Amino acid sequence: MLYSKTKTEFLEYLELEQNRSQKTIENYDHYLTRLVDFAGEIKVSDIDVELIRKWRLWLNRLGTNTSDELSKTTQNYHLIALRSFLKYCAKRDIAALSADKVELARTRRKQVTFLNEDELARIFAQPDLSATAGVRDRAILELLFSSGLRVSELVGLNRDHVNLKRREFMVRGKGQKDRPIFISPEAAKWIDHYLKKRQDNMPPLFVNYSGKVANRLTARSVQRLVARYARLAGITKHVSPHTLRHSFATDLLMNGADLRSVQAMLGHSNIATTQIYTHVTDPHLRAVHEKFHRHAQ
Repeated sequence: MLYSKTKTEFLEYLELEQNRSQKTIENYDHYLTRLVDFAGEIKVSDIDVELIRKWRLWLNRLGTNTSDELSKTTQNYHLIALRSFLKYCAKRDIAALSADKVELARTRRKQVTFLNEDELARIFAQPDLSATAGVRDRAILELLFSSGLRVSELVGLNRDHVNLKRREFMVRGKGQKDRPIFISPEAAKWIDHYLKKRQDNMPPLFVNYSGKVANRLTARSVQRLVARYARLAGITKHVSPHTLRHSFATDLLMNGADLRSVQAMLGHSNIATTQIYTHVTDPHLRAVHEKFHRHAQ
C-alpha cells in the first residue's frame, strides 16, 4: 500500500477511534509528512531500518526558521509518530516494519525550573490591581500555581467549568483524559474577584482586553504576561506558565506528597514523566533513611 494513502487513513483512525485532539493529529501529520519530504512517495513496505537510518540523518541536518538544526527531542517526536503509524499498520494487517525496530535517540533529562516562595510572592505582587486586566492576571498566576494546569487547559476554561465554592473541577488534558483539579482558597478568591469586575457575560473564564471586543485569552498571551511579570519581579531566569506548573509539583513534593499523587494531579500518563522532579525527592532520601531505617537511628 502507498504510504500517503495509509497515512491519511491512520490520521482518520486517530480522530475517529482514538479520539485524539486536533492539535495532536496536526502534529502527527506534520511529522509523518516529513518522511515523504525525504523519501518521496513510497510504499509502506519500503519503510525499513536502513530508510529510517537515512531519514534520521536527514532530520538531524534539517534546520528550522529559528535554529540551524532540529533538537533531539523534536527528532524523537518524528520517530514516535512513525512508531504509532507502524503499530496501526500491524493492527490493520498491512505489511510493515515492526514498530519496536524504531529506536529513539537518547536525550538529556530536562532541568526543571521552578520558583521558590520568595519569587512566587514577588511575581504575584506585580499585577496592577486597580485595573480589571490586572485582577485577571493575578487570578491567572494564582490559578496556575494552585492547580498545576497546563496553559492550554487554563485558556480553555469557561466560567461554568469552575466550582469556586467546592474549589474543584474537572479538566480534559492531553490524550483527551479527564482529571480532577483542586485549587487553593487564595486562587478561588482572586477568580471570584475578577468575575465580579467583569462587565460581560461571555462564557470564557479569562478574556483579553487588548482589542475592541473581548475574546478568549490565548495561550500565547498568557505566556507573555507571565514572562513580563517575572521580569518586573526581577527574576532573571526564563519563566513561563509551565514554570508555575513545575512550581506546583515541586511545592507538593517538598511538603510530603508522594510521586504517584503528583502524577495524577499533573495528568501524566506515565510515572517516568513525573520523575523529572527527582531534584526534589532525591534530597529527601537521606532524611527518610535516617527516620525509618533502624540502624540509622
